[in-house]
Amino acid sequence: MFQKCEGIVIRTTDYGETNKVVTLYTREWGKVGVMARGAKKPNSRLSAITQLFTYGYFLIQKSKGLGSLQQGEMISSLRSIREDIFLTAYASYIVDLTDKATVDEKKPNPFLFELLYQTLTLMNEGYDLDILTNIYEMKLLDMFGLHPCLDHCAVCGTTNGQFSFSVREGGFICHLCVESDPYAIAISPATVKLLRIFYYFDLSRLGNIDVKMETKLQLKKVITAYYDEYSGLHLKTKKFLNQIDKMRDMLT
Repeated sequence: MFQKCEGIVIRTTDYGETNKVVTLYTREWGKVGVMARGAKKPNSRLSAITQLFTYGYFLIQKSKGLGSLQQGEMISSLRSIREDIFLTAYASYIVDLTDKATVDEKKPNPFLFELLYQTLTLMNEGYDLDILTNIYEMKLLDMFGLHPCLDHCAVCGTTNGQFSFSVREGGFICHLCVESDPYAIAISPATVKLLRIFYYFDLSRLGNIDVKMETKLQLKKVITAYYDEYSGLHLKTKKFLNQIDKMRDMLT
C-alpha cells in the first residue's frame, strides 16, 4: 500500500553500493525508516530528495519492516545550510538530537515536527544559530523525560531573589540556598529569563533577538551541563559542533 507523507530527512545510511536507508521525521507518523533503492546513483530520481535536511513530500510503500521510498517531491533543500560548514554543523546536531529523542516513538508528534521544521528553516534564513540551538535543546528536554525547575528555587521554593543554576538540584537555586551547592553556576538575571523563555516560548513568534555574548556563554554552560548530567547522550555531532565553534571564534 502506498502512502504519502510530509517529512524531513534526519539521517541517511549507505546500504550496499547503490542504496540508502533514510530516516524521515514526518508530520503524519513521527519517525520512520525507509529503503531508498538506487539513491546513491547520481542520476537516480531519489538522489536529491534523500539528502540530509531535505524537506518534502514522500511516497512510501509501507510494510511491517522497513518501508520502501518510491518517489519524492522536494519542497525545500535548505540550500544555505548545505553550503555552509557552520550551518551544517548546527543543523546536524539538531537532527541528531531529534533522532535520539524519538528512539522509541512510533506515533505522530505534530509539535515536534513543526519545531524541527521551524528551527531548520530559521537557521537556513540566517537567524542566530546559538539561540535557535538553545531553544531547541530546552524544548526537547521533555522528550527525554527531563523537567528542570525553572519557576522557583529547587530547594526552598521561593520565586524571589537572585538565582544561580544547580545541576545537582536540577534547576534554579536562590541566593539563600546557593551555599548548599558549591558547584552551582552563577548566571545573570538575563540568563534566568531566557532559560524560562526558551523552555516555554512559541518559536513561531521569534523575531530578531539580540543576546550579549556573556549571556550566550552562560546559556551554553547551563544547558550543556544539564544535558551531560541527565540525558545520557554522547553525540558526535555535539563534539563536532564544539570544534566548529572554536574555529569560528578564531575567525572572528
